[in-house]
Amino acid sequence: MLTWALIFLVVAIIAGAFGFGAAASAAASIAKILFYIFIVIFLITLILSFMGGGAAT
Repeated sequence: MLTWALIFLVVAIIAGAFGFGAAASAAASIAKILFYIFIVIFLITLILSFMGGGAAT
């Protein structure tokens, strides 16, 4: 998911550089949403990992 956020960020930067304001704005919005979703999933996984007691050996 983080990969897709980075891809949309690059698309937004390139579109902005070429003057496509609407496309750049849309791609940046998508990148921001995907990044926030990634952060939420990461934090949930981190909390569950700590509550689980670590790795089973």
